[in-house]
Amino acid sequence: MASRFLRCILFAGVALTCMQPLAHAADTLKPDVAKALQQAQTALAAHKFAQAQDAVRTAEAVKGKTEYDDYVISQMGAAVATQAGDMPGAVAAYEKLVASPRTPASMKTQMLMSEATMAYTAKDYPKAIAAIERYTKAAGPNPQMNVLLVQCYYLQKDYAGTIKVLNPMIAADIAAGRKPAESMLQMLAASATALKDPATSSHAYVLLAKYYPKKEYWALLLHDLVTNTKIPPALQLDVYRIRLAAGDTLQTRDFMEMAEIAMQMRMPQLALDLMNQGYKAGVLGQGAEAPRQAKLKAMITQAAADRKAALPADTKSAKAESKGDELFLVGYNAVTFGDTANGLDLMHQGIAKGVVDPGVATLHLGLAEMQGGKTQDAIKTLQSVPSSSSAYDIAQLWVLKLAPAPAGK
Repeated sequence: MASRFLRCILFAGVALTCMQPLAHAADTLKPDVAKALQQAQTALAAHKFAQAQDAVRTAEAVKGKTEYDDYVISQMGAAVATQAGDMPGAVAAYEKLVASPRTPASMKTQMLMSEATMAYTAKDYPKAIAAIERYTKAAGPNPQMNVLLVQCYYLQKDYAGTIKVLNPMIAADIAAGRKPAESMLQMLAASATALKDPATSSHAYVLLAKYYPKKEYWALLLHDLVTNTKIPPALQLDVYRIRLAAGDTLQTRDFMEMAEIAMQMRMPQLALDLMNQGYKAGVLGQGAEAPRQAKLKAMITQAAADRKAALPADTKSAKAESKGDELFLVGYNAVTFGDTANGLDLMHQGIAKGVVDPGVATLHLGLAEMQGGKTQDAIKTLQSVPSSSSAYDIAQLWVLKLAPAPAGK
């Protein structure tokens, strides 16, 4: 990108030698200045850059120069320095031209773009940032300038600055229905990681997995989830379930632990479903542990049958309670038994009566809707889990898993 800009700037540099400054009645070059600049232009046309630069310096050394002399010398100096690859010299010349009232406003924006790109190429990132900010103030946002601005902050390891300029750019893209550039999201994630900002890095990886659903982004998201110390023990089963759904590799102990946690939650059918997935994947039912696994499965199967038979009595008892947690659990179990409509209705009634953790309840309602085949309802429910909830990150991953990747523009 920078090289493409630079090619444009080279042409702009040539154009500067032909640009007529704003004229006044007394605007004439001193003879010594005019002679030196003519020599510079001739040498530049012959690609004799060292001679051209010498001639510009000769013009600069003339005594008693007028403001007009200085302006035209800066024009020639910018053109010569640009084509000679003298980026600091070109930037200095453009600074003078941009500051001059003789330069038309339309030319100033082009010069600021050129100055920013040349400063970036010269690795003078603070000067490039200043030029880009001035350009944006004068001409409005420019996608290429935005990319350059982010790179300036990132390359000088100003990660806080990188995040500060990236967040509104990415938000604007999403609001306009555009797919944020993968490189921008990668820089957001890397900057947040460098600053040990897990919330921002997770947000970045969520967006990467959403718009660029690659296995490595999902792996990073799942790693962040597993290592997130803010996830309470009550959500460990949900961590396992999203890992399983995302294709993460689970071991025998993982499936056994999932089944045991589900049983502790008094959801035997869910425990049985998870064990069956372990058998289907060939993880369970193998080796010396197979008999113990079979025994656990038989116990869970009986518990599921007993719970299903007790569902009417459990429903009546739960409806009599003042809070809704038991009713919610009864409804969730009903969904796992295949009684989707009744189960979801009971879960909604439970939430309406009041539950201990509304965020976790909303997550589980979304998972129940998913299990009942109501995918669109599940996505909307999962999206409604508040960001303040401990279940938020898990809900966002389920949304990514269930929702199709947006095409973007």
